[in-house]
Amino acid sequence: MTNDLLKNVRKIEIRTRGLSRQIFAGEYHSAYKGRGMAFSEVREYQFGDDVRNMDWNVTARMNAPYVKVFEEERELTVVLLIDVSGSRWFGTREKLKKELLAEVAAVLSFSASLNNDKVGALFFSDRVEKFIPPKKGRSHLLHIIREMLEFEPESKGTNISEALRFLTNAIKKRCTAFLLSDLMDVGPDEHPRFEEALKIAVNKHDLAAIQIYDYRETELPNIGLVRMTDAETAREQWIDTSRRKVREEYARWYQTSQESIKNLLTKYQVDFVKIATDQDYVQPLIRLFKNRP
Repeated sequence: MTNDLLKNVRKIEIRTRGLSRQIFAGEYHSAYKGRGMAFSEVREYQFGDDVRNMDWNVTARMNAPYVKVFEEERELTVVLLIDVSGSRWFGTREKLKKELLAEVAAVLSFSASLNNDKVGALFFSDRVEKFIPPKKGRSHLLHIIREMLEFEPESKGTNISEALRFLTNAIKKRCTAFLLSDLMDVGPDEHPRFEEALKIAVNKHDLAAIQIYDYRETELPNIGLVRMTDAETAREQWIDTSRRKVREEYARWYQTSQESIKNLLTKYQVDFVKIATDQDYVQPLIRLFKNRP
């Protein structure tokens, strides 16, 4: 590993580990503490106990009513679904989307670690590029951060459905998953192409989405004739940004796409925040944690 990479890993660790310890640990624990119920013990029936929890075998043996007692599972499995498509290299303000994705993912990783949760990562483009199975430990988290900084995918496209299908099939036990992406995976009708995979994934796992975007993506500037290149397809096209109709049509497309994405996530009750490349991500993440039921 190069000295520059080591410095970047260390820099991210210091910043995000501190934030996780000082700010996010309590909020994360409250929001993402174990949702499952694990068997703890049996005890004698008390007035008001749910009869559905009766342990009939023990009741028969003891000749007295006994119930099963369950307690909340505290240890979670957390999986980060990280978009490594070509568009992550875009950024016109303080950070590239790639850099912001890495910091947010690191904060979530350290917050999960402080909660004694296992953390895994899935890197995806228009295919699953790499999967790091969930584990505990500082060295494991640093491995994930290193991969976020230096991993080079084979493809530059985006297919969120592939990532969600892999999550559904690979992680058997219910987990908490964070989808970190610009979510720009829409069809010609401006509707997200990952609805079917999302519908299946949310029935099995606890999913939250964090959308990373850059202000310049929201509208075209009036700067005349510009040659633009699609970062994912390498397609080039000349755009006359001085034409108001062109700027208005782009703004309409972007707004319609964003509304479709938001409506889809709301439909399937996926917790969701947007974070801009020039925005402090602390408050949006706290809002994500606090808004959970």
